[in-house]
Amino acid sequence: MEELINKSRELALAEISRFAMPKLEHFLLANAKGQELAAKLGADQEIVLLGTMLMDLKIGQCFGANRLAEHVAESSRAAQAFLRPFNLDPEIFRKIVDCIESHHGVPAYSCLEAEICANADCYRFLSPAGFFNAFMIFSGRGADFTGCLNQLEAKLEEKHNILSLDICRQELEPYYQEFKELIKKAREN
Repeated sequence: MEELINKSRELALAEISRFAMPKLEHFLLANAKGQELAAKLGADQEIVLLGTMLMDLKIGQCFGANRLAEHVAESSRAAQAFLRPFNLDPEIFRKIVDCIESHHGVPAYSCLEAEICANADCYRFLSPAGFFNAFMIFSGRGADFTGCLNQLEAKLEEKHNILSLDICRQELEPYYQEFKELIKKAREN
């Protein structure tokens, strides 16, 4: 499993280097939060780590091709092709794929690891470091101040609606409320 984790990290970092997405800080944040949550909740940390490393594998490529909405499916396909030669136990393989395919939220998660990955992804926009990195992302894409605020607010709502773990809701809800208020005040000036 160590070899798979190392090769997955190499693959994800190569994609980030090539396409500048996801933002490295967001990638590292989701990985770290996923590991923290997996440890606290008794989930398989290796599956969660693989899930958080591979969940946005093709986001940069899809963004560049103006197909951002397809990044989850594309990341899943690429990750499955990457994982097959490792001859993983079918249950482990399925859980990793579920982590990728469910990271934008689903009505019912197939496993705790998938739910953790989805919640860890929310920290990319709902935590202070994630929020301010997101502002840099949106401004770097050429959005003006109002456009950045609009995109941030949309991401805040999207990720807030995905939060399903009580531990994450308790930690992130105050930040969500503060960021909403800051956006509101920024629009007033």
